[in-house]
Amino acid sequence: MNKYESVIIINPNLEGEAIKALIEKFSNLINTDGKLDSVEEIGKKKLAYEIKKNKEGYYVVFKFESKPEAIAELERVYRITDEVIKFIVVKEEE
Repeated sequence: MNKYESVIIINPNLEGEAIKALIEKFSNLINTDGKLDSVEEIGKKKLAYEIKKNKEGYYVVFKFESKPEAIAELERVYRITDEVIKFIVVKEEE
């Protein structure tokens, strides 16, 4: 299993409960094929450039261990979730 870090930017217009539900959804998805180490909610930040007509976004950082095959599924779920406006998954160096 490799160590990964994933940063997602969520639509800032969502209610607090909806954001919590999304974080829970992604945490459960990561835990099915790996082990979630930490979730850091950075909160609302101004974006460097406008993304999908948003000038700011709600940042969340996931640190986890997972099999490489599970990353494709995680990214697929990020892509089809309308509330996620941007994401990145990076493998951490040993």
